[in-house]
Amino acid sequence: MSELRELYQELVLDHGKHPRNFHGMEDADRQSVGYNPLCGDKLTLYLKLEGDTVKDVSFQGAGCAISTASASLLTETLKGRTRAEVDQVIREFIHMLTEGSPDDDVEHLGKLVVFQGVREFPVRVKCATLAWRTLEAALHGQDEPVTTE
Repeated sequence: MSELRELYQELVLDHGKHPRNFHGMEDADRQSVGYNPLCGDKLTLYLKLEGDTVKDVSFQGAGCAISTASASLLTETLKGRTRAEVDQVIREFIHMLTEGSPDDDVEHLGKLVVFQGVREFPVRVKCATLAWRTLEAALHGQDEPVTTE
C-alpha cells in the first residue's frame, strides 16, 4: 500500500501543479459548472463530442490539489472513449470512492486507482468527485450547476 500512497502523492502533486487540458474550449458542444462549497473548488468542464465519442474534454477553474488532479486525470483518461464507456468509468470511479472496499478489483481504472485511499476522508471525496459529477451533467445535457452539497 505504501507504493500506492507514493504514486498518489506523486500524481496529485504533478497534476495539481501542472494540470493537463486546463483551458477553455470555444467550440465545446457542452459545458457544465461544478462547485464544492466545503473546499471552495470551482470548475467549468468543457466537452466536445464527435458522434458518440468524446473528441475533447478540458476544464478551467480553481481548487485544491485533489480536485485539480482529479479533473486533470479525468481529461486524460476519457478522451477518445464512447459515451457508454465514459458513463461506465464515471460510475466505477465514484463507486470506488464512495462505496468500494480495499478488496475491490479496480486495476482496470489505471492511474485513477491512486484516488482509492481518498474514500477514508469523506470531505476529500467531494473534492475528487467534483469534476466527475460535473462531466456527468455535461454529458447528459444538464444545465444547472453541479454542487457537492
